[in-house]
Amino acid sequence: MTGSRRRWLSGPLSAGSVLRPKAVARALFHPAWIPAPVDPSVERLKRLRLIAGAVAAFGVYTFVQGRFDFTEVLENVLTAAVVLLFITPLTVGVMLFVWRRTGRISRLRGSLFDSLKLLLLFIGTVVVTVLLWQLAISLGGMMMMVPGLTAMWLTGLVAYGAVQVNGNFFGTAGVHRCLPPLLATVTSWLMALPDLLTGDLHGLSLTMGVVFILGAPLTVTAIAALELRRLRRRYGIRLGAHPASLPPSVPPAPPYGHLPPQPGPYAPNPAFTFHQGGPYMPGTGNPYQQPQHPYPQGPRNPYDPRGY
Repeated sequence: MTGSRRRWLSGPLSAGSVLRPKAVARALFHPAWIPAPVDPSVERLKRLRLIAGAVAAFGVYTFVQGRFDFTEVLENVLTAAVVLLFITPLTVGVMLFVWRRTGRISRLRGSLFDSLKLLLLFIGTVVVTVLLWQLAISLGGMMMMVPGLTAMWLTGLVAYGAVQVNGNFFGTAGVHRCLPPLLATVTSWLMALPDLLTGDLHGLSLTMGVVFILGAPLTVTAIAALELRRLRRRYGIRLGAHPASLPPSVPPAPPYGHLPPQPGPYAPNPAFTFHQGGPYMPGTGNPYQQPQHPYPQGPRNPYDPRGY
């Protein structure tokens, strides 16, 4: 929570990483300073939130209309980037105004600046990718090979990066655990708000238009509410609580009814090995073993001239 400089990359990058945009996205868009998740079930909810939002936002229109307009997709991506660029700091600013009543905001300065840098990094990557695709489409022919191949690699980087930032929502999980579901809800509704106000159904019928417009925000809101409820009930993490009042790290909760293995009264001694001498092994002082006679040939005969 301080302004000290922290390591960014969450993994090593080499020359071979250029061929693996997934590894680059993991290292860049899930920095090392982001805290570990509190619960695997919450992480599954975040993935479900991303999938549901993507299906509701793109899938309905694509399958119902029976066509895929790549140019319109690029425009929607740019619109989403602009919305994220302005809405994310605005929403975090509102929560800072709420938290300042119960704690000092200066303690969050380092995490806030790191989140801002991650937001700018992702938005910049998205903008460069869209511009390269538009350049490749405008050139056409063999001239589009260089910008087209670069745009394809950046598209993979942005796709994998979107999965990473969906979990931490541009590192805001490092500020407060409840910020990612809140930001996802606000962003999804603001993306649908222009269509709701203008009544633009994108050429769909009234029923399918309502499903297309409201499907994404309603689905994301329901999953985010479930995520916030689970954080509040299981870990006591509330959205209105100042981050400094929360525990610095919350260990993952064990499954219900699971207890760590306890040593039983008849458990073997871990220090015992079969190479150690037991109480009844030869040469270890067995009290029930008959002692060997000092004369192996038998008892000595006092009348034998040989002395036996």
